Amino acid sequence: MKFSDRWLREWINPEMSPEDLGHLLTMAGLELDSLEAAAPEYSGIIVGEILEVEPHPDADKLRVCKVSDGSDEPLQVVCGAPNAAAGMKVPFAQVGAVMPGFKIKKAKLRGVESYGMLCSAKEVGLAEASEGLMALPADAEVGRDFRDWLDLDDAVYDIDLTPNRADCLSIAGIARETGLLTEKPLNEPVIDAIPSVIGDEQAVSISAVEDCPRYAGRIIRNVDSAAATPLWMKERLRRSGIRSINAVVDITNYVMLELGQPMHAFDLEKLTGAVQVRLADEGESLTLLDGQEITLKADSLVIADDNGPLALAGVMGGQDSGVETAATDIFLESAFFEPAKIAGKARMYGLHTDSSHRFERGVDPELQVRAVERASYLILDICGGQAGPVTDISSLQDERIALINFRLASIERLLGIALPADEVQGILDRLGCMSERTEQGWLVRPPSYRFDIAIEVDLVEEVARVYGYHRIEGESITQKMDIRQIDESQLPLSRLQQTLADLGYWEAITFSFVDPEIESLLSPGLKPVKLANPISSEMSVMRTTLWSGLIRAVQHNLNRQQPRVRLFETGLSFVPGEGDALTQDAKLAGIVTGDIYPETWASPARSVDFFDLKGDVEMLLANGQQGDVSFKSLTDHPALHPGQAARIFLDGQMIGVMGALHPSLEQALDIDQRLFMFEISLAGISTVNVPKYTELSKYPAIRRDLALLVEQNVTAAQIVDAVSELAIPEIQDLYI
Repeated sequence: MKFSDRWLREWINPEMSPEDLGHLLTMAGLELDSLEAAAPEYSGIIVGEILEVEPHPDADKLRVCKVSDGSDEPLQVVCGAPNAAAGMKVPFAQVGAVMPGFKIKKAKLRGVESYGMLCSAKEVGLAEASEGLMALPADAEVGRDFRDWLDLDDAVYDIDLTPNRADCLSIAGIARETGLLTEKPLNEPVIDAIPSVIGDEQAVSISAVEDCPRYAGRIIRNVDSAAATPLWMKERLRRSGIRSINAVVDITNYVMLELGQPMHAFDLEKLTGAVQVRLADEGESLTLLDGQEITLKADSLVIADDNGPLALAGVMGGQDSGVETAATDIFLESAFFEPAKIAGKARMYGLHTDSSHRFERGVDPELQVRAVERASYLILDICGGQAGPVTDISSLQDERIALINFRLASIERLLGIALPADEVQGILDRLGCMSERTEQGWLVRPPSYRFDIAIEVDLVEEVARVYGYHRIEGESITQKMDIRQIDESQLPLSRLQQTLADLGYWEAITFSFVDPEIESLLSPGLKPVKLANPISSEMSVMRTTLWSGLIRAVQHNLNRQQPRVRLFETGLSFVPGEGDALTQDAKLAGIVTGDIYPETWASPARSVDFFDLKGDVEMLLANGQQGDVSFKSLTDHPALHPGQAARIFLDGQMIGVMGALHPSLEQALDIDQRLFMFEISLAGISTVNVPKYTELSKYPAIRRDLALLVEQNVTAAQIVDAVSELAIPEIQDLYI
């Protein structure tokens, strides 16, 4: 929310600088994003009046002007602006004026002397672009300092509001908040009801009552839509980040900034029949004010007439609904839309507007008629016309906001401070709450514009915020702590992570939601869980294996000229079962590719292979003497090479798999070097054998070296198993 300091101080004028006020608002939860000057620094610019305009004798595009600076003698100024005309009042930079980046000096242009410069809106910092001189109103005082006349020594606040504080998306809301914090009274503008001069009323039909509980409007005829927007209003809009369009549209935007109520003005001649507030028919089309054509969905609320949709309610008007400068009769609209019904609709169509930003957060449901009266007053004052009666259709309940039982003891219980009841009562009053004293505290009804106050703790939070978080002293909490017993047989995860780090692996943290394409390659027999609202199509399913993220991480590194990669990750896999069953397993996975050692002159380069990975896994499982580790050939895993894959067993229980990535997957994933991977269930390796004392043998060790001749297909593990099955107590260890 951007707003002008001078505009705010018309409502409330606390005795503090803009910097201090910004700090006060920030400490109360309304974070000040920036505080900037309303215009660049310059001096020596006054209000000037062009008395005469003559062609330049030696330049077709230049003109020689006689300019009054308020003194008796006019000054000669050479100007190239095409709109320079006699009787025009403009910003006039005198000789000696200091402009951003340069200083005005007496000059000679094509042989004609020039004593100053006539300025455009861009040159005085009031527009990003301009095609001619900035025309000032006829009542501008000639000779007066331009900065002082237009009140440019002003500050512009940019407040970054949290979504729950929609009540502060207006000058009125910021002024209320300032008054709440400074205990200063508000000086609100008086908004009287505009008497109806004509009896014309626009018929309104509301079928979507739950979406639009209140709708107000008024016909105003004989409006001069081509009237110029007053410069003071243009400036306030500019300082709030809104571009001036035409007088009627500017007034509706002004009221939105002032009171917080988005409005729309329809060209009455373009309306056919009654105004209808209804849900769209599936497939209806609407061309918006920005020229974009959208196809409406059935749950979208629209403002329509007998010919079809005119506006996407709470978001943007249609192309045929706006007021052009030729319009003479208008219908002012001011509505309350339920925030829950409007939320997300703008984003669904790829839009975000000032109106949708406010409506989806919550607009005061008691503001609609007041906004119509305020806009009517400004339109009649600036554009003229005759106003009809206000149409107000409301289905809002009188007791829409429930009472809250607010106990004084809850403040001390939750905040740790005891506040006097009178001080709390003052805070409630300044918040705009209606309250009734009870034995324990108050029965409180929050104001209609505070959608974020619904339960007791919300009121406690408001009291803390207004009282000041910095005034609530912290206290150290003393608690007797019992030392938790740790089972010696439990293997901490950090020990496994440190082991892999010592082996040269880097820990990776990847998303649990992954690309369905890589999931279909790694686990073709499983249907991963789909996300209802994914970040993107490449992150739309839950992973069934940690390899999904690790392989993408390897690809990322290989594509950035990092051929040697060693990564590991711990996390959950999400494997669907029968029906809605979902198994979440904690796993430890690793992946390696590239050379076994970093490049060095001391040893020849060698790529990592299956046995290097097997050695890393054995080192990992050697932590704490976990048990008997063995490997068995694996030929049917869809992601692993059938000749270079194995199951991993611990004390006869399968705990994981390892091997080389299948060549077909390497080709599908466009990986041009071998990848070796392992994945182990953490549950299977979470316990270790507690060391026990064993008496040393009285006898010296005897080592026997046996040479065995076996078939080619006999594995080393089979030989070890065969000897182990003999259970000869004298055999303490065996190496192949």
